[in-house]
Amino acid sequence: MNKPLKQHLIDPEICIRCYTCEMTCPVGAIVHDDSNVVVDAAKCDFCMDCIPVCPTGSIDEWRVVNTPYSLDEQFSWSDLPAQEDIGASTGLEALDDAMEALLAEAHQGAGGKSRAPASASKPTVNLYTLGKPATARVQGNYRLTSAESGSDVRHIILDFGGQPMPVLEGQSIGIIPPGTDADGKPHLPRLYSVSSPRDGERPNYNNLSLTVKREENGLCSNHVCDLAIGDEVQVTGPFGATFLMPQDPEARLLLVCTGTGSAPFRGFTMRRQRAAMAGADMVMFFGARTPDSLPYFGPLNKVPDRVLKKHLVFSRIPGAPKEYVQDRMMVEQETIAEMLADPRTHIFICGLRGMEQGVELAFRNIAESTGLPWETTRDAMRDDGRYHVETY
Repeated sequence: MNKPLKQHLIDPEICIRCYTCEMTCPVGAIVHDDSNVVVDAAKCDFCMDCIPVCPTGSIDEWRVVNTPYSLDEQFSWSDLPAQEDIGASTGLEALDDAMEALLAEAHQGAGGKSRAPASASKPTVNLYTLGKPATARVQGNYRLTSAESGSDVRHIILDFGGQPMPVLEGQSIGIIPPGTDADGKPHLPRLYSVSSPRDGERPNYNNLSLTVKREENGLCSNHVCDLAIGDEVQVTGPFGATFLMPQDPEARLLLVCTGTGSAPFRGFTMRRQRAAMAGADMVMFFGARTPDSLPYFGPLNKVPDRVLKKHLVFSRIPGAPKEYVQDRMMVEQETIAEMLADPRTHIFICGLRGMEQGVELAFRNIAESTGLPWETTRDAMRDDGRYHVETY
């Protein structure tokens, strides 16, 4: 009789193929093929180094098995298998205490994972892979920030011609940089959030937009920011099955972002405008250094408050005190407290990983000032598909 054991797995439906876990794993247990990123049970020592770096929680999956799933099995998956009935397969009538403890240990981190909103549309995931990418043609490349701001953020429009690219608001695509790495291997794709709604940057055209910041020595960001109209790029995806916009027009959206983290929220806003859901409640806290470094500053100010209530927050305006999104959240705590108490509210947080701690503390202070225990409230919202974080 085989002794049951714990196996670390990755959810292929939720994974966005950013390959951060693979680059982080100290023992080389995480590998990929053209379609999936998987964990080699023979190498994994449960060090947990990969858990905190995953932006989606897809890395935090575990099964108790008699025989570990092979790499080939995992590469073939489009979703995770259910937990086996180990008691039945081992001839036991029920799991004994040791087995139950192993299951509990295997799922100890599962509380941090997000679910898709109940009303979200069903996403298409991993339609184009490393081995079979789509080819998109650049339709536009527009600078969103001033040269004086010190930040080069671009609005990139990609046309897919006759190739379907069924993206939803909140999903990402991968761009494969040209060339090879130091080992002579093709570069892995870099992930970018789609900043247009599902019917395209231009309605009913098979195109989409990205919001890309040029990073110093950034292999892919420099490639994308330098693209000219007519250039072709290799694309993987779409990716993401949880950070999705609810389609319920009564859903209230509380959006918190910095910099290019605004990309999915631009798609949310345009979707609601085009789908005549503009009467629903959307509140955004958007942080940047200065107005000329805030992507879409001009167009955002033209969106009426009945569609999107905007709090644009700046931390580097000469002669003014520094203000961050969490500071403005505390100023607007009555509005946020009322939304936290409303079961129709969905929270989306997107931007640099460093913002997460301050935003979390602001939510805690606001919730607990009204008698709501924050962790309990947050976890209940997450389990209900109403709390989403995507930081990088």
